[in-house]
Amino acid sequence: MYKKAGFTAHYNYLLNKKISVREILFILLFILCLTPVVSAPLALLLGILVAQWIGHPFLAVNHKATQILLQFSVVGLGFGMHIDSAIQTGRDGFLLTVISIIGTLLLGFVLAKFLNLEKLTAYLITVGTAICGGSAIAAVSPAVKANEKQISVALGTIFILNAIALFVFPVIGRALDLSQTQFGLWCAVAIQDTSSVVGAASKYGSEALQVATTVKLTRALWIIPISLLSALAFNTKGTGIKIPYFIGLFILAIILNSYIPFFQEIGTHVVHISKIGLTLTLFLIGASLSKDVILSVGYKAILQGLLLWLCLAVPVLLYIYFFL
Repeated sequence: MYKKAGFTAHYNYLLNKKISVREILFILLFILCLTPVVSAPLALLLGILVAQWIGHPFLAVNHKATQILLQFSVVGLGFGMHIDSAIQTGRDGFLLTVISIIGTLLLGFVLAKFLNLEKLTAYLITVGTAICGGSAIAAVSPAVKANEKQISVALGTIFILNAIALFVFPVIGRALDLSQTQFGLWCAVAIQDTSSVVGAASKYGSEALQVATTVKLTRALWIIPISLLSALAFNTKGTGIKIPYFIGLFILAIILNSYIPFFQEIGTHVVHISKIGLTLTLFLIGASLSKDVILSVGYKAILQGLLLWLCLAVPVLLYIYFFL
């Protein structure tokens, strides 16, 4: 009886709740991102404009929604891949992945000392750049007992730079006439966050998207050993480590698509829906980059992230361009 009364009161509250103009505009733009009119880069730009001019009306649930949408989209992309090509792509990018991760972690340590940046903040930015952006930061943060401010600055740095990468990388790729494979590999190694990797690669072409997604998620598996080593380095044994289970679902999707005819038949439709999910993800990420978030990051954090990014992206691009 009490439950029914409570439900009725909540229902009446929802019916009587006034929806603001800001909420209506946000919902309309969100729906627009479901259409073919809005590409991944345009969705990110729309989100950034929303953050600057009207603000995100549902910011409290933004992080969780972004995380769920991104994971759903990545798993869905697995239904467009075959296991043989995925294994070959992962193998081709393995050595470059190992060298770039080790090099980025070492350089991040040096830059943090040089810039006199707060230790944990600098470390989170370094790990995010080295592995897979926001996912790596979220996984390593509890292992090193980072506080909310440190996590926010690191995430803000990564997302600001990723917003730039989503627009810049396809332009550079076309200017240098990179092949689909070359561009996909460069994106996977040189762009920090998985959302922008997939967004930039999808803008370049379907083959680039497959290469980028496979290599990036292979790279993301390094979250586990890096989190364990981080706990040891910062003397925080017994802390929780967030394992990216969705990568296992991505692999399962590839296997199902490779061997079961039913999934091969629906694979194209699932991939299409996943790309829409990715577009929505980038819109939500852009909508979270308000002026306050950007200003709270600080120039030292941005400088460290930018220098790390350039020192990773440029040598990798030169290697790919001349040797692959």
